[in-house]
Amino acid sequence: MSEHTHFGYEEVSPEEKTRRVRRVFESVASKYDLMNDLMSAGLHRAWKRFAVAVSGVREGSRVLDLAGGTGDLARLYAKAAGASGTVVLTDINGAMLAAGRDKLIDAGISLPIVQCNAEALPFADRRFDCVSIAFGLRNVTRKDVALAEMRRVTRPGGVALVLEFSRIAAPLAPAYDWYSFNVLPRLGKLVAGDAASYRYLAESIRMHPDQQALRQMMLDAGFDRVDYHNLAAGVVAVHVGRVY
Repeated sequence: MSEHTHFGYEEVSPEEKTRRVRRVFESVASKYDLMNDLMSAGLHRAWKRFAVAVSGVREGSRVLDLAGGTGDLARLYAKAAGASGTVVLTDINGAMLAAGRDKLIDAGISLPIVQCNAEALPFADRRFDCVSIAFGLRNVTRKDVALAEMRRVTRPGGVALVLEFSRIAAPLAPAYDWYSFNVLPRLGKLVAGDAASYRYLAESIRMHPDQQALRQMMLDAGFDRVDYHNLAAGVVAVHVGRVY
């Protein structure tokens, strides 16, 4: 294991990154959904619906939602999997899970909820038809380990999805950078009382592997085929890893 990783642009120990990421999400949990709507003008909801659509989840499917936070994807998966399916909501952060649990209960949905680390999943091999992580992989300390764990618990014929910020089309990059490093921290301070966490968000996106690099990481983790779909000119991408 490497002795250093990145927290945004800063080089830190793996343990320090884990601690800092936990503090970020404890800080923003109560305003997380509102900030997502403001930052993306509501587009994150369409991106999540697209991910569920390409997942192939249907009545009776078994789904594992990693870093599921406030439960947006889990709610969509639960609707697709129906009464005979199973959707397990997980997150490493207790504050985020609590927010997700409350949202799901308010919507009349009861799901198994597990607090766990994506790098060490407490589930059996080949357990799930779909394993999903949305806007969480870039916060994982050892991405290669998490991807290998996703592969391990995906059954043959199943899929793993990574919905994540990615590399925007080059002509749009200057405007996107200005928005990310000027507007986002100010918005975070105004709405969530936390500019630093949203500065980290902007930095973490730049440090995350681009579309092709993440595709290769998923292949290296053992997926038999990996395709990706760019959304919003590459602001985000959905990677789909298949197990044969």
